[in-house]
Amino acid sequence: MCGIVGYVGERPALEVVLDGLRRLEYRGYDSAGVSILSGSALQVETKAGKLVNLEKSIGTRQLPGTLGIGHTRWATHGPPTDANAHPQQDCSGAVAVVHNGTIENFEALARGLEERGHERRSETDTEVVAHLLEERYADGPTAGDLAASLRSICQDLTGSYVLVVSHADEPDLIVAARRNLPLVIGLGDGENFLGSDVTAFIAHTREARAVEQDQVVELRRTGVTVTDLSGTVIEGESYHVDWDTAAAEKGGYEFFMLKEIDEQPGAVRETLGGRLTAEGLLHLDELAMSDEDVRGIEQVFIVACGSSYHSGLVGKYAIERWCRLPVQVEMASEFRYRDPVLGRDTLVIAVSQSGETADTLEAVRHARAQKAWVLAVTNTVGSTIARECDAALYTRGGPEVAVASTKAVMTMITAMYLVGLYLAQLRGTRDPDEVRAHLRD
Repeated sequence: MCGIVGYVGERPALEVVLDGLRRLEYRGYDSAGVSILSGSALQVETKAGKLVNLEKSIGTRQLPGTLGIGHTRWATHGPPTDANAHPQQDCSGAVAVVHNGTIENFEALARGLEERGHERRSETDTEVVAHLLEERYADGPTAGDLAASLRSICQDLTGSYVLVVSHADEPDLIVAARRNLPLVIGLGDGENFLGSDVTAFIAHTREARAVEQDQVVELRRTGVTVTDLSGTVIEGESYHVDWDTAAAEKGGYEFFMLKEIDEQPGAVRETLGGRLTAEGLLHLDELAMSDEDVRGIEQVFIVACGSSYHSGLVGKYAIERWCRLPVQVEMASEFRYRDPVLGRDTLVIAVSQSGETADTLEAVRHARAQKAWVLAVTNTVGSTIARECDAALYTRGGPEVAVASTKAVMTMITAMYLVGLYLAQLRGTRDPDEVRAHLRD
């Protein structure tokens, strides 16, 4: 997973962008880079290897400016080299682009650009976007309009991507687009942010807005405009992130994993919090299903990947035992291809810590197309999976930075136990005293 940061405001952009990239290091990467708008020119620095290599390369040089974008890259097209690291630029050096994802038709686009005289300097698919922006910002119906130029280009791209762009002629504007991969806006006071997730800007603001599918963002220090690909303005809701920077730092531990193991009891308490009634029973208003709909469920599917899948295997035993319903646990990557029989009598539980797992998201879309009830179990408020499901049960586990999952697994299992007990409570397959006893345990 690549990490993306964008900033426009009053602070030194280099400091903000580098801090955001450090906070995204847990996603993994093999190269890094930044672009800072200094005066009327973009100052771009890229380096293979760890972020510290980039910081050493910048050294004591001043890169003044209050607008910047940054990137940590996992190589896909082209090996991890300085030239292939992002940001990528156009022929003139006026455009800088950072990109997460894959542009599947980049070879055909690159051939057309070369025929029109463009010279590519990297092996990446990302660079074609910079050259296309150079053309469309300079000429044609989108000339002089960076957001319109990006909207136009997005309609020519196939694949999954997040694109974040700055231009030397736009001292107060960053534009971005999203298809299938996550992008979040951080809303500040006289400053605004972009990030692959809220960790990128949580040190500066806890107000966020998720970017939806095929939307384009215009980020200025004074505000944010979001449109669809036709240019129609889309109003959206922001949300408050209920954890702070301390939750994403080691806090005196040698490793994040040790810290997160110790955080498990508190994380489970957060998952349970506010979901038990005074009578010791459960109330999950997040489920968004009527009692009649719950009683009409005949089968349950749990779809997930990785650690979430293993959490689902545990959840299966609990739901089958308490609810007397057949439960199948499916790898999300296989679910839509297997095409199981689904309907309004089916509950599909989509489990994803991040809420952005691509295969799980596709499984959600497949299940909804078959009219099944779909419930997200996720840790991430405002995530794509949470938004696209009928309902979302948030685990409230806080950030998990370590690669080995600990508290995320525990809170996802806890959430599925809650679902199982709640369904049993409503369906009458367990009497109230049994439900209370399980909750006490």
